[in-house]
Amino acid sequence: MAGRPPKRPADSAVGSLFDDSPDIILPGPTAVPPPPGFPVTWMPRLGAEFGKPYFAELQAFVDAERADHPVFPLSDDVYTAFALTPPDGVRVVILGQDPYPTPGQGHGLAFSVRPGVVIPASLRNIYKELADDVGVVPPKHGYLKTWAEQGVLMLNAVLTVRAGVPNSHAGKGWEQFTDAALDAVNAGPPVVFLLWGNYAQKKAKRIDAARHVVLKSAHPSPLSAANGFFGSKPFSKINAALEHLGRPPIDWTLPAQVTAG
Repeated sequence: MAGRPPKRPADSAVGSLFDDSPDIILPGPTAVPPPPGFPVTWMPRLGAEFGKPYFAELQAFVDAERADHPVFPLSDDVYTAFALTPPDGVRVVILGQDPYPTPGQGHGLAFSVRPGVVIPASLRNIYKELADDVGVVPPKHGYLKTWAEQGVLMLNAVLTVRAGVPNSHAGKGWEQFTDAALDAVNAGPPVVFLLWGNYAQKKAKRIDAARHVVLKSAHPSPLSAANGFFGSKPFSKINAALEHLGRPPIDWTLPAQVTAG
């Protein structure tokens, strides 16, 4: 019949009803939202991990553990290291193994404890070396938030632990997630990686030593501190390395009085 508009071809069905109106864009796959407490600043680097099967299995495991046992840190604190140190601000990475398993100690920042908590033995040894190396008088607390806020990513390889059972959440998926975080930092501007002990030093293969500075020594644990941690001068070496990289040094001084937050 004269004057009837031609039919649209079948493959244009996704488009508009009329030729002069905009096309309708069908949505793609919906991204998996981050877990509670994970900061948006890290999403471009690590957001893809949350949609992978291993992470769903990991979260199910941690949820089941929390249902039956005390687990540390508390769920709101699991991603403290990421929250305090955004990716664009990372200057130093200090890698731990897993959180302190003693109630009240672990709060998502490797080697750190909240104000009012007894300073663990490894951190007491870190403070001793801090004083011997750069002359900083250790505070009476073990809260290392000010280091994190300056760009020191204090990251445990495993982010949760059952109370009283060290390494109880190892091999459940956290290592894959934190390896992805290390890879993200490795892909960015040059930083200093401080690897204490054999466990952390196994991660050196993920680091481009031609671009970054990698420092290694014994772990500050009482079991190994006398075998190469004491006298290793990590804090002055970090700042010398940052100067070499053209980046500002870390002020290792810790405030005498702090409040958690």
